[in-house]
Amino acid sequence: MPTDEAPADLSLATALLGRVDYGRVAASMRALPFLAPARHIVSDGGVLLRMHRHSGYQQACVGHVVAYGTDNMSLVRPGSPGGQWSVQVVGECAAAEPTSAELTRLGPAPRLVDGRPFAPVYLRVSPRFATVHSMDDGSDDCSDDRSGYGSGYGSDGGRFGGPGGREARGTR
Repeated sequence: MPTDEAPADLSLATALLGRVDYGRVAASMRALPFLAPARHIVSDGGVLLRMHRHSGYQQACVGHVVAYGTDNMSLVRPGSPGGQWSVQVVGECAAAEPTSAELTRLGPAPRLVDGRPFAPVYLRVSPRFATVHSMDDGSDDCSDDRSGYGSGYGSDGGRFGGPGGREARGTR
């Protein structure tokens, strides 16, 4: 259940999002859930997404609450120092016009997506709450490690990897 520990946990979530380049946005289209890949950066307290316009997913996202998540599971081997993590932010999604600095940070776009020339569309998610899960093999003693690596306890006293993980409401 979300708690009032928002600023630290929301900051942790956005810091972790900044460590990887891609994630998945989750929303609903015609009452059916979907996940869509997106390139992202953390900017101005939000998460700027670059998606393929021809998928049409942006139509289901703009003006609605979405979840955006990513992890380092494929980048870090189980048992590695620091462990693995997964993060999800939930918030309102709006169409965005990125600045030239944001476009530079997003880097080059793919040439083709699903066999079609890539046509970018940009969305901004304003996180309202976040969930962080951290997994490790327990070999290091990192109790309540706020870095998002290693083991720790959520605000409810449970392990990050337990039911619900670490959740927090944002104040934005």
